Amino acid sequence: MLRKFALATTIAALAATASFADGHGKKTIVEIAAGDDRFSTLVAAVTAADLADTLAGDGPFTVFAPVNDAFAALPEGTVQSLLTPEMKGDLTNVLLYHVVPGKVMAGDIAMGTMAAGTAMADGTVCITKSDAGVMLDDGTGTMANVVIADIEASNGVIHVIDKVVLPGNSPEC
Repeated sequence: MLRKFALATTIAALAATASFADGHGKKTIVEIAAGDDRFSTLVAAVTAADLADTLAGDGPFTVFAPVNDAFAALPEGTVQSLLTPEMKGDLTNVLLYHVVPGKVMAGDIAMGTMAAGTAMADGTVCITKSDAGVMLDDGTGTMANVVIADIEASNGVIHVIDKVVLPGNSPEC
C-alpha cells in the first residue's frame, strides 16, 4: 500500500514538473509575465514603453523581472510619472536595464562571482552569487535579490527580483 502511494506521488510530481516546463517553456517572456498577476505593473510598464514586441521577439533574453511590490516600494508617484507619455524614454531605459542579452541561468553564475552584465539600456549591472542567492547591484546601493530563478521561456529566461534597479551609476564589478 505504501509502495503504491509512493509510486503515485512520484508519478504525480513528474507530471506536474513536465506540465510546468511545457506551460512556460513554450511561452515568450511577455506571455509568461502577462499571465502572472505579480507582474501586472511590469506588464503595464512594458506596454507603455512599447517593448512588448521586443521582449516577445526571438531573443534570447535574460529578464530580471521586478514584482508589483518592488515597483510599489519606489518613491511615491515614481511609477505613475514613468507611465506618462512624456517619460517614455526614461521608462524604456529603466525597463531595459533589467534585460541582459543572452540566456543566463542561475547555475551559469559561479559562486562568489561578481560578473558584469551589459544591460540592453545604457549601463552595466553586477550579478553576484553567494550562499544567500543571486543578486543584482545597480551601483546606487540597491541590491535586488532573485527570489525565483530560472523561469524558462521560449525566448529566454526570467529571474524574479524583489527591487527595481535603476540606471545611472554603472557599478564596477
